[in-house]
Amino acid sequence: MGVRRAGERYRGGDPQAGIETRHAFSFGPHYDPDHLRFAALLACNEERLAPGAGFDEHPHSHTEIVTWVVEGELTHRDSTGHATVVRPGDVQRLSSAGGVRHSERNDAAGPLVFVQMWLAPLEPGGDPSYEVVRGIADSTPYALPEAGAMLHVRRLAPGERTAVPDAKAAYVHVVRGEVVLGGEELGPGDAARVTDGEGLELAAGRAPAEVLVWEMSG
Repeated sequence: MGVRRAGERYRGGDPQAGIETRHAFSFGPHYDPDHLRFAALLACNEERLAPGAGFDEHPHSHTEIVTWVVEGELTHRDSTGHATVVRPGDVQRLSSAGGVRHSERNDAAGPLVFVQMWLAPLEPGGDPSYEVVRGIADSTPYALPEAGAMLHVRRLAPGERTAVPDAKAAYVHVVRGEVVLGGEELGPGDAARVTDGEGLELAAGRAPAEVLVWEMSG
């Protein structure tokens, strides 16, 4: 198990435009040979957008883009005609496939915080697709068969424990609160990369915690 702390993330974005980004992997002009990807996961970006800020329409291809809103409202528009507002508790997926364009903005009056994760598809090409699952429950993992992956959302009460899926590869990202995993204390923005893990548990501290866990086939 390898741990990467929130403070080790690369600071990107455009603060003058109201965009602050924390990258866990190489991304765009930021090249980090020690953190290129993990299994299917290509990116895990923590994004903070001020009111009125956002990413204008831009292209993607051959990438599964999954977004989890932490605070505020994310306005999504894409070239296939979708226009959606995504809120905390929703899972948004954009399969860019052979090519799609989209924009992401904070059109609300308050701040927007979200985690966006990019995964490599098992097969390139195809037609783009899009969906939003509203209010996903802890007991209902979000399957992403296109990337051989499954997203588990874990919301833990103080002191509560939960199992980490036994998998060839698991990526654990702490959204809020503090947890203990394999003897390591993890706080907001910290992440653990687990290979061939068995019998691991997450244990929340004295405050409620929210954790995203990717279960991947390798």
